[in-house]
This record gives sequence, structure tokens and C-alpha cells, in this order.
Amino acid sequence: MLTIYGGSKGRFCDGITRRDFLKIGGLALGGASLPQILAAEAKAGAVAPRHKAIIMIFLAGGPPHQDMFDLKMDAPAEIRGEFKPIPTNVPGIDICEHMPRLAGMMDKAAIIRSLVGCQGEHSAVQCMTGYAESVSKQQGGRPSIGAILSKLKGPVDPAVPPFIGLAPKMGHMEWGDPGSPGYLGVSHAAFTPNGSDLASMTLGNMTLERLADRRGLLSSFDGLRRDIDANGSIEGMDQFTRRAFEILTSSKLVEALDVTREDPKIRARYGYGDTKNVDDGGPCYNDQFLMARRLVEAGARCVTLTYGRWDYHDKNFAQCRERLPKLDMALSTLIEDLHMRGLDKDVTVVVWGEFGRTPKINNQGGRDHWPPVACALLACGGMKTGQVIGSTNRLGEVPKDRPVTYQSVFATLYHNLGIDPATTTVPNHFGRPMYLLDEYEPVRELI
Repeated sequence: MLTIYGGSKGRFCDGITRRDFLKIGGLALGGASLPQILAAEAKAGAVAPRHKAIIMIFLAGGPPHQDMFDLKMDAPAEIRGEFKPIPTNVPGIDICEHMPRLAGMMDKAAIIRSLVGCQGEHSAVQCMTGYAESVSKQQGGRPSIGAILSKLKGPVDPAVPPFIGLAPKMGHMEWGDPGSPGYLGVSHAAFTPNGSDLASMTLGNMTLERLADRRGLLSSFDGLRRDIDANGSIEGMDQFTRRAFEILTSSKLVEALDVTREDPKIRARYGYGDTKNVDDGGPCYNDQFLMARRLVEAGARCVTLTYGRWDYHDKNFAQCRERLPKLDMALSTLIEDLHMRGLDKDVTVVVWGEFGRTPKINNQGGRDHWPPVACALLACGGMKTGQVIGSTNRLGEVPKDRPVTYQSVFATLYHNLGIDPATTTVPNHFGRPMYLLDEYEPVRELI
């Protein structure tokens, strides 16, 4: 953990001291570019050369499809639930009343209402690889899309890892999986700023005020490097830890994680969410949506994040009332920001969970696990948005038409990245070439 100390200058509403510390790893704070550039670039029409990238938002626990994007107003009350649909800016598409900002920009997103192939496993594996966890294990550990990008494309910038995972620590760590490297090995694992990648490192006498001074920052890093070199400890680091150390000693990544560099108005548009874990799940760090945008701008090819906990076996509607507006705020701003910054053709956003929820509300006012169908939202990436793909029956139980598999979504993501999964392979533990997917056809409506 890299900790940079500073003087106290007031607190955020969530109790975090604004200037007490910047902790590369806490992930409630972080960032990467000056927002004034946004207006200048937009005004000048300047678009810098871009790389293709993925931002994957995992809604851990299984979000309730029929309370978000597939409301069933003609169903009985015990299935219909408490929420009402609202029209979006695309005629004929309605979504939940607690997501009004997304409703106002649905022309920039696409909804899949007929996602199939869920296994009922409480883990992130299928959303990160396209394969069920049991299948992945049988095949030696399928690598996540971020690890595959790291293997096939490598870094855009040596100072920025190609694959970054922002999932926080949580009680059920299967939800905090940023995406495994599988048989590609640890050198292609996600760089996790709040994980175990970094040795315990503290910059002496480096305050936030000095952080603003690039020369002072580099000087401190150089001193830290000399101290470590002097006792020979850097030679004892394994390949991945050494790479992590080299990355950290570049100010570019430090700046990319410091969202306090953003114009406060831009950061406020994303919202602040909350920083507390809920039960065995994670918090709702809205800053991570902003951080993800800044990281892909800095050179990351894949950024994954886990947002909140959606395993609502009880009090489904009370919990959705609390979290849906936060998700609506962060996600709508991310999509808007990518468009404003000219990244909408190059960065694909996907939002989903591991399965759907039961059509019938249980006695505790919750919905239980429902693998037969789930939902997903995709945006940007040059895709054809402003549409709904697939539908479910009257009760939201099963697909009525156009079932879409997880692998078909992954084929779409690879297509957007310029990778053909029908011809591209990576080696497994034994050097055997493995195709990226078993299903190669992308979702035709999106491309």
C-alpha cells in the first residue's frame, strides 16, 4: 500500500478526511487528468489517437432484472413488485423509475433482456471470462478478458498496466474477483491498487501539497527506489511484484488514481455513493466509475469494478431504492463523459451480474436466485445503441425470444476490441492453443 500523508482540511460527507491522506489502494480517492481539458478538446474538436478498451461493471449478487430493465406491469402483484416504469428518450423503451438519468440517454445504451446461460454460482467468473466457474476449473482456469488483452496487446504505456481491477475487499471475495489470469499466469493478472500487488511502501515527507509538484513526487520515488536497491530487496521481488513496483514509481498512474484532480463539478456529477461494505458485499464507490474513465484514458485496456451488493433475498425494494439512484448517477455520467471526450467509439461499457432474480417475491419481500434469465446493459464501443434486444415472457421467467448467451456478449466485446475469437488463441499451461470462446458470433444487433 502506498500512503501519502497530508494535513487535515475538512471532511467529506461520508466521514473521510479530505486531506488527511491519499491512499493508493483505498479506491475511494484517486484520478488522472485535468477536467478543463475536456472543454478545450471538445471546443477544438481535437481527438487524440485512442486504443480500444473495456470497462466492465459487475453488479455482485445478481441484480433484479424485473425491477430495473424489464418491469412486468401486467403480471400479478406478487411478481410485479413496487416500482413503476418510466419512458426513456427512445420511444417504446421503458425502465425503472429510479433510473431517470439513464432513461434520458437510452439512445446511448442497449439493453439485453434475455441473457441466458447463468449457472447460479455466486462468483464473478462468468462475467469476467464468459465461462461458468465449474467449466473454467475443468479447463485449467479460463483467463478473464483483461488477462487476454494483457497477453495479446500488452501495455499501451509502460507506466500503466493494461489490466486494472478496482474491486474492493469484501466478505464474499468471489464477488471481489477482478478477473483471474487463469492459465496465462500471474504476469497477466489484474493490477489491483488495493490488493496485494504492492509491497508496503510509504513515501516519507510526501504530503498532498507536494504531490502536486511533479518534480517533488519523482524525487521521492527516486529516493524510495534507491533505498530499496541499496538493501537488495528489489532483486528478491518476483516478476509481477517488480512490475507493480515499476508501475507505481511512475507518477502517471498516481495521477490517474487521484480523482481529486478533477473539477469538483465533474466529480459531483458522478456522485459519491458510499464507502461501506454491505453485509458480505462491497460498497458503492461512484468514484470508481470516474477512475475507470481516467484509467482507460491513461492507457488501461481493461478496467473491472464491482459495484455494491445485489443479493436481495429480503427487502429487495428498500435496497433497490437506496442503490439504483446511485448506480443511475454514476453510470449515466460515465456514458455521457465517454461521449463528450470522444471515447464512445473506442471504450465499451458492460454492466451485468451473475444471474437474475425470481419472478415471485418471497415472504421477506425479496427475490431469490434465478439462473434461467438475466439482463445486461451495454454502451459505447461504436455499437448500435438505443435498442432492447430480446424479451421475456409475461412473468419475466424465461426468454420469449432472442436468447443471448454470455459468450455472445463476450464475442461482441472482442469484436469491439478488434479481436476475432474465431481465429485467435492463447496458450494454456501445457502450451496448447486455446480459442478465446466456444461461441464466436457477436450479438448481431449491436454491430
